[in-house]
Amino acid sequence: MTDTQKKNLACEISSISVFRGILNKKPIIALLDFLSSEGDKQIKMRLFGEFVYSLAEDNYSFSRFLCRAIYEDENNYIIGTARGSKLPTVLLENAAAELELFSRISRLNAGELCRSIEYSGYVPQFENEYVDFVSTYKERLDHIGRYGYGIFASAKMFRVADEGIVPVEAADDISIDSFVGYEEERRKVLENTRALVEGKTAANVLLFGDAGTGKSSTVKACANYFANDGVRLIEIRKDQLFSLSYVMGRIAENPLKFIIFIDDLSFNKNDDCFSMLKAALEGSASAKAKNAVIYATSNRRHIVKENFSDRGESDDVHHSDTVQELMSLSDRFGLTVYFERPNKSLYLDIIHALAEKNGVTMDKSELDLKAEAFALAKGSRSPRAAEQFIASLL
Repeated sequence: MTDTQKKNLACEISSISVFRGILNKKPIIALLDFLSSEGDKQIKMRLFGEFVYSLAEDNYSFSRFLCRAIYEDENNYIIGTARGSKLPTVLLENAAAELELFSRISRLNAGELCRSIEYSGYVPQFENEYVDFVSTYKERLDHIGRYGYGIFASAKMFRVADEGIVPVEAADDISIDSFVGYEEERRKVLENTRALVEGKTAANVLLFGDAGTGKSSTVKACANYFANDGVRLIEIRKDQLFSLSYVMGRIAENPLKFIIFIDDLSFNKNDDCFSMLKAALEGSASAKAKNAVIYATSNRRHIVKENFSDRGESDDVHHSDTVQELMSLSDRFGLTVYFERPNKSLYLDIIHALAEKNGVTMDKSELDLKAEAFALAKGSRSPRAAEQFIASLL
């Protein structure tokens, strides 16, 4: 590639209008700096090294970076398509031209880019594999309800942070098939999630019961099971419930389906977050998105903590109404699923399944005896205790 060709390519990339957001990405900034560079070979090679270094996040693959940046880009083309809007012809033409440009630059290699530089030393390499972005992007548009766009095209699970909604690093990839027992409980949650995927009426779900029985794992497994059908999970802590209206607004017009996950939920009677969750569960327009359900887990059936003193004397004129409101928050969930502590038979079934999965070959009677002793020391039987026991044998 000659210097003139590099400058022409820099002009093409710089003039991007539909996918203009990718111009703010470090690899594109570094590539443009290199393509436009003047001066001696040291300057040019330094800028080329900066470009290769900028690809570290994507395992030094330029095509992988391009896929991530293009598919996650929120632009009028994909947003308008998701909303079913009639798009201007010029927008369609510009988008087609830019996707064709992206396909062309997915063929670039280090030798071609540095050919015109009079340098005989080692040239840093990067990976690049041709991608037909015209056809792949059309596929994503045709099935936008499965792929999504923007940040939600980048992962399956997200969390709420100070900077907004961000992907969960090293998200739990637990499978719905990896559990032993509790089939009926998980079936209810799975079928409710299926209704969400199919656009049917889906309920907000409260999963309550003993600690360590797999309530949180069930929610995450359901999200993983339906991820390819366009389900995303957003975890929000109880102290972040004031952000619930922001989250709902952020996803309201997105073609994907969302599980808003609140783990280990409980309130004190004076908790300020109580009203925000109550509004969302009751379907308040400002606090609920049509493409979202709330899944919460709790060790308590009545998730608002109530003291005996709460039932005694009070300055509240309508004290009994207040007590009933606090106690009935759990009733506002359309579906409640109880996960009780496993009996001995189920506990040992879980132990045997985990032992086989992890290659534990201990005699069955000895295994059962030690598993029971471990549960006794822990204070109760539970799937979590079973996992911890098997882990102690490895």
